[in-house]
Amino acid sequence: MKHHQLKLDQQLCHRLYIASNGLTRAYRHLLEALNLTYPQYVVMMALWEEDGITVQVLLEKTAVNGGAMSLILKKMIDKKLLTVTPSEEDKRKKLIHLLPTGQQLQDQAAEVPTKIQCSFPNIEKADLHQLIGLLDKVCLDLADNSAVES
Repeated sequence: MKHHQLKLDQQLCHRLYIASNGLTRAYRHLLEALNLTYPQYVVMMALWEEDGITVQVLLEKTAVNGGAMSLILKKMIDKKLLTVTPSEEDKRKKLIHLLPTGQQLQDQAAEVPTKIQCSFPNIEKADLHQLIGLLDKVCLDLADNSAVES
């Protein structure tokens, strides 16, 4: 090979791509039982942390694209998991509230993180915390780089 730096085994992006696809497959089975997609699960986790937030806050918490979020929320409204209503203080702001079915789903979802961690028998708890920290740094650097490019 002429350029060693182009080898796949030298690429961080390729490892993240493989890991992302693997995680998506691992979550798919667990989330089917909840009748949620992974993006819907992320929205639910954010709302279980803090119910009654604005769409803007939800976008910031989840890092989901605004256009995709509209579709996600519509599907979740159809599933009767949540409502989206105008704020009384500012009608331009939309508030998201969990419905009882969405609140109850939290109990069913409580075992998902433990089951996912069982998918990583070669990663110890300390390694997991280090990995989360490193990925947070990667995300921060990528966000900083995109802000500079804009």
